[in-house]
Amino acid sequence: MNRFASAIVLFAGLISSTATLAEPLGKTDAVKAGFLPERLSRIKTYLEHEIALKRIPGAIVLIRRRGQTAYYEGFGTRSPATGMPMTPDTIFTLFSMTKPITSVAAMVLVEEGKLALDAEVGQYIPSFYNIKVGVEKAGAGGRPELDLAAPNRPILIHDLLRQSAGIPYASLAYGVVKKPYEDARLLSGDLTNAELADRIAALPLIANPGEYWVYGHATDVLGAVIEKVSGQTLYDFEKSHLLDPLGMTNTSFFVTDAAKLKLIAEPNANEKFDRDPRVVQKWQSGGGGMVASIEDYARFVQMLMNGGELDGKRILGRKTVEFMTANHIGPASGVKPWAYYFPGAGYGFGLGVAVRTEQGVNHWPGSIGEFEWSGGSGVYFLADPKEDMFAILMMQTQTQRGRIQSAFKSMVYGALK
Repeated sequence: MNRFASAIVLFAGLISSTATLAEPLGKTDAVKAGFLPERLSRIKTYLEHEIALKRIPGAIVLIRRRGQTAYYEGFGTRSPATGMPMTPDTIFTLFSMTKPITSVAAMVLVEEGKLALDAEVGQYIPSFYNIKVGVEKAGAGGRPELDLAAPNRPILIHDLLRQSAGIPYASLAYGVVKKPYEDARLLSGDLTNAELADRIAALPLIANPGEYWVYGHATDVLGAVIEKVSGQTLYDFEKSHLLDPLGMTNTSFFVTDAAKLKLIAEPNANEKFDRDPRVVQKWQSGGGGMVASIEDYARFVQMLMNGGELDGKRILGRKTVEFMTANHIGPASGVKPWAYYFPGAGYGFGLGVAVRTEQGVNHWPGSIGEFEWSGGSGVYFLADPKEDMFAILMMQTQTQRGRIQSAFKSMVYGALK
């Protein structure tokens, strides 16, 4: 038995579906899971071709349906520099696939009665009571200039979770708001989550709270709120309430164990990431700072698919998971798609995840009610409750991710019986 197969068998005891698990996870059975094996094999052909063309160093895929593992295979290397093989314990930089984890952590506090979605963020971070909205006014010679206006209402915790706070990333800001975000150099220095939140509060919003889905630092602010409410660092709270109960032993903000450093996946040399998990900082980014193995993230997704529970450990209530994976930005909410609407046509957004609301208006097959998210580093997951299926693709690439993730999703759905 090779190293990869051995690790799969080891993983067999780590993850289970609430009621449907009948075979060990390591016993990959595409037919029993309701897939056509010859069609699933297209994934291998496709990814090996991408690796041969040196578009990505490597990748790993896990697909699970009806309590069975349909597909679990690694390709290429975790590091183009070392040539070490892609294995199940490889640790990936998650970037924005951190957001669903932080969102679940916040909902743990909501269920405990310690946090409310309709609470104002300023209750926990007072500087948010001073926020202003950036608006355009005519300046000298008719040139547009920045003006500041009072927001229509305060930012709520709900806004942070559904990305309707009006807080952009600097790279996505535009118009008269772009320069203030670029000049602020938000991420310069070694800041705590609370200090970063105060810096964000001093910048103009790009839209009124609740007006648009705006992708940005809202989940980082949520991380600061979690720290304030819990009295713990974001990592310590997540470790005790989520990571440890789920057995997510390779999920953290930084890799400090010397034995695990060699497990870190790297992109190609021309795709250097802007953060290194080996470098420990005060900032624990709830919006994009975590690392994890595919096995860990599979446990997290399986918990959501199970309605908040895994292996007898309940993280969230069933109705809370249903609430999180419903569309929170539909017409009744008043929240409109933004210039950069990453969920895409036919998708709404829940609490930390995109949620499919329509068929036939996007570029991929799927099911209404399917939820998913990805990270700018190349990682991606989809979960389809109607098909009782989830699929995870882990790789490290910023330039190739959209194209490969799109093909991956089509291949997964194209292989269903």
